[in-house]
Amino acid sequence: MRIVVIGATGHIGGYLVPRLVMAGHEVFALSRGLREPYRQDPSWQHVTRVVVDRKGEAADGAFGPRVAALNPDVVIDLVCFTPEEAEELVVGIRGHARLLISCGTIWVHGALTATPADEDADLTPWGEYGVSKLKIERLLTGESKTPGGLPSVTLRPGHISGPGWAVINPVGNADLSVWEKLARGEEVALPNFGLETVHHVHPDDVAQAFELTVARGNEVSGQAFHVTSSQALTLRGFATEVAHWFGQEPNLSYAPFDEFKVTMTPHHAEASYEHVSRSPSVSIDRARSALGYAPQYTSLEAVREAVEWLYDNGRLNFGSNRFVDTHSAAH
Repeated sequence: MRIVVIGATGHIGGYLVPRLVMAGHEVFALSRGLREPYRQDPSWQHVTRVVVDRKGEAADGAFGPRVAALNPDVVIDLVCFTPEEAEELVVGIRGHARLLISCGTIWVHGALTATPADEDADLTPWGEYGVSKLKIERLLTGESKTPGGLPSVTLRPGHISGPGWAVINPVGNADLSVWEKLARGEEVALPNFGLETVHHVHPDDVAQAFELTVARGNEVSGQAFHVTSSQALTLRGFATEVAHWFGQEPNLSYAPFDEFKVTMTPHHAEASYEHVSRSPSVSIDRARSALGYAPQYTSLEAVREAVEWLYDNGRLNFGSNRFVDTHSAAH
C-alpha cells in the first residue's frame, strides 16, 4: 500500500518507517525538515521524504489536500495535537485515503478507579494535552461511524522509552541525576509512599501496533487501543530495580508531594506532578485480541535500553559503578 506517515522522523517513526518498508509498503515520510530520524536504518533509502509546515499549511486548509495529493491508501498521523488539526486533515483526505491511524495517549484517562484500566474507563482527562487528545479521538470516532466518513483508529501509547532521549525515571520526570544517584547508592526521594505508577512502552512496540493496525484496516475502524508494555511500574519498585542493575540496594526516602517537590527544580517538579497525579496503569487486552499486539519489551527492559544509550553517549556519569550484567536487557 501507499502509506503517508506524518511526523515520520520522531521517536515512533524511527521504528515504524523501516517496519513498513520491510513489509513491502511504499512510504512517504512527512516531517518539518530533513533531519535524521532518531534511529538509523537502511530502509530510509527507499522512503520518499517530504518537507511540510503542517501548522502553516493547515491554517490555510492546504495541509489535508497536500496529503491527499500523495494518493495514500493509509495515513498515519503521529503528531496531531488539536481537534482543529485533526479536522483539517480529515476533510482533506476523506474520499482519498481508506484509513487514518492517529497517535493518541493514555492521558485521555483521568484518575483511575480500577487498574489496569480498559480503553473506556475514566475518560475524564485534565490538562490541555489529554483533553485535546480525547477531543481528537471523539472527532475521529464520530467520523468513522458516519456514512461516507473516513475510517480511523486511535492508538494510545504510554511513556515512550527507548534510545536517543531522556525517559521517565522513578520519580516521574526526566532528571538524569536520578539514574546516577540510584547507580551510586545515593538517596533518592520519592513522593508519598512511592506506590504511584508509570507505564512505559518501547517505541518499537508502538511501531508494531501501528503496523498491525495497517494490516487489520477497516476491521478495527472506530476503535481506540492502549499500546504499552504489559505492566506498569510502581515508583518504589522501579527505583529498586534500577538500583539492582548496579548491584546497589536502593536508598529511598519518602515525603508528601508538597515536601517532595521542593527537592528539585520547578521544571522537574511539574513533570513529576503530571505523571504522579495520573499514575497510569492500563490494560492491553483489547490490542492483544483485536490487533494481535504482543509487546516485546517489559517496562524495565525498555527503560534499561534507554539508560544504557544515555551512558554510552556520555549523558550519564555513574562514577566507578557499572551495570552488574553488561549484556543489554533490551531485545
